[in-house]
Amino acid sequence: MNALKYKSINMSDHTYNFNITMTCGGCSGAVERVLKKLDGVKSFDVSLDSQTAKVVTEPTLDYNTVLEKIKKTGKKVNSGEADGQPQAV
Repeated sequence: MNALKYKSINMSDHTYNFNITMTCGGCSGAVERVLKKLDGVKSFDVSLDSQTAKVVTEPTLDYNTVLEKIKKTGKKVNSGEADGQPQAV
């Protein structure tokens, strides 16, 4: 299941990629719900098949804020990157 949410994207936006352990549609749905509610998220794509979430944010929303919101779902974040650079999880 893929969920997409779009607003206009510009060059100063951030792109965050996460590898997340998700075993069912409920898992990916939980991640989608927190991203929908997070101010500053411009778009996201959560994929149960590839166990990933790609999040595009406004310049003011930092990686750690998005990471912590995803972690609050109880799902394990295995790896992450911000604007193409590996980050701690």
